[in-house]
Amino acid sequence: MLLRRVVVTGLGAITPLGNTVQETWDGLINGVSGAEMITHFDASKFKTRFACEIKNFDPSSVIDRKAVGRLDLFAQYALVAADQAYIDAGLNETNFDPDRSGVIWGSGIGGLETFFREVSNFAQGDGTPRFNPFFIPKMIADIASGHISMRFGFRGPNFTTVSACASSTNAIIDSMFYIRMGKADIMMTGGSEAAVNEPAMGGFNAMHALSERNDSYKTATRPFDVSRDGFVMGEGGCALVLEELEHALKRGAKIYAEIVGGGASADAHHITAPHPEGLGALNVMKSALNDAGMQPEDLDYINVHGTSTPLGDIAETKAIIGVFGEHAYKMNISSTKSMTGHLLGAAGALEAMASLLAVKHDIVPPTINQENLDPELDSKLNFTFNKAQKRTVRAALSNTFGFGGHNASVIFRKYPA
Repeated sequence: MLLRRVVVTGLGAITPLGNTVQETWDGLINGVSGAEMITHFDASKFKTRFACEIKNFDPSSVIDRKAVGRLDLFAQYALVAADQAYIDAGLNETNFDPDRSGVIWGSGIGGLETFFREVSNFAQGDGTPRFNPFFIPKMIADIASGHISMRFGFRGPNFTTVSACASSTNAIIDSMFYIRMGKADIMMTGGSEAAVNEPAMGGFNAMHALSERNDSYKTATRPFDVSRDGFVMGEGGCALVLEELEHALKRGAKIYAEIVGGGASADAHHITAPHPEGLGALNVMKSALNDAGMQPEDLDYINVHGTSTPLGDIAETKAIIGVFGEHAYKMNISSTKSMTGHLLGAAGALEAMASLLAVKHDIVPPTINQENLDPELDSKLNFTFNKAQKRTVRAALSNTFGFGGHNASVIFRKYPA
């Protein structure tokens, strides 16, 4: 079977660095931290009192004000990001077939805020079941892809992937496969998450997964630094329009990059800790390279999962050296989570966008907040510390790894190629 080529023709983003793609990209290449003290709720009694929140978010340009109350925040982020991507791709009712256009979205948790509020209200009442009739439609993780399809009239494949922090990377890969195999011409894909709330912050605090640097929150997320103490929670949404190459060329669409490969694997090791030798990470990067028909030497940049956790950063760098060998020292590596925080199920979409924009613009965003490299890490690797670096980026790989041992990697290549 002759597989069709797939390109990225539209982007949209609502992130802790800005409410557009350009604002987010500017923040990334300028090394801006999105961390602030939490405003969504009173966090004064929590071990971690800061996060990378969305600032000045107003969904009213996309979502009717009456409808906003019927949508959990994660779905609002999804709709606004998807609307940006649709416009950016130059799509309209006349230049695509709705039956061959679909949506695959990623979210690790979905409507946690809605679930928490509804259950809290019930628990504080007299036992009479008074639940909002929109409780279930607001909470379920797949509702974002449903709303996106209804907004644009996309009647093709439609579902949501849930694989913890790998969710939106899996969504992107599945979307690529549907187009490759001729089952769709256009796919809206990406992910969204809204987990800056009491249960998420409290739950991750209980696991000792979050940084507790309340006095220096701007520098709290510090991948690869010897003093790292956990990740910083982020939130937001990011959307990509994937399109079959000939379809995109026929309608004169701009092309950001070509998506050429994806891989998935499992650690089969532990519910939260990575395989100590990075076996799952090693396998998924090899799988992505094989799917793309590329050699390790063809890549110039890896946007690592890089959460700023003691075990994860070490395991991932071991895997990179295992896959790329001596070429690992010729590539740039960076963790954009050092600026955006960890968007959980939406992380893969945001980092895929950062990766393909690095390919498009030949500049690698930095890993900020680096002071002292962990001595267990290889100092000869180029972690792109503290400042963006200009270089030719022929192709880039983005890694995402999730609780449960889920791993996903995706590769973008410069177009034309």
